Amino acid sequence: MGISDIIEQFIRQELGDDDMVELQRNELASRFGCVPSQINYVISTRFTNERGYIVESRRGGGGGITIRKVSAYGSNPIMHIVNSVGDSIDYPTVKIVAENLMDYGIISRREAKLICSAMTDKVLGLQKAEGDKLRAAILKSMLINLI
Repeated sequence: MGISDIIEQFIRQELGDDDMVELQRNELASRFGCVPSQINYVISTRFTNERGYIVESRRGGGGGITIRKVSAYGSNPIMHIVNSVGDSIDYPTVKIVAENLMDYGIISRREAKLICSAMTDKVLGLQKAEGDKLRAAILKSMLINLI
């Protein structure tokens, strides 16, 4: 397990059931023996809006950070996603969508794996723009059929 994974795991544990945590960038860097920019990297790549987090950062005083886990899904989460996908979607975003649906208990791990395996560039075999459009259409169809 790399340092980024360890930092992410620590932050997730700190979030716990409260769905909010306030951290000091310098304190985390000291705790894990890394530079503050490593903390920035973990937060900016692993605690994104797409993954259901809101991050507020304050300058000075050790670099305060507030991370909130939010339920991005309303009463009909699948339709919310179908409507928000648009005309194209890349593979990393499909993975995030599938992981979030799984984390919220909307789909099983097996369903998430099936969705992701059908969406790879290798499976689609098209140029990026065409593949992203086809990927969006397939994802929407799969999700609608889950309703």
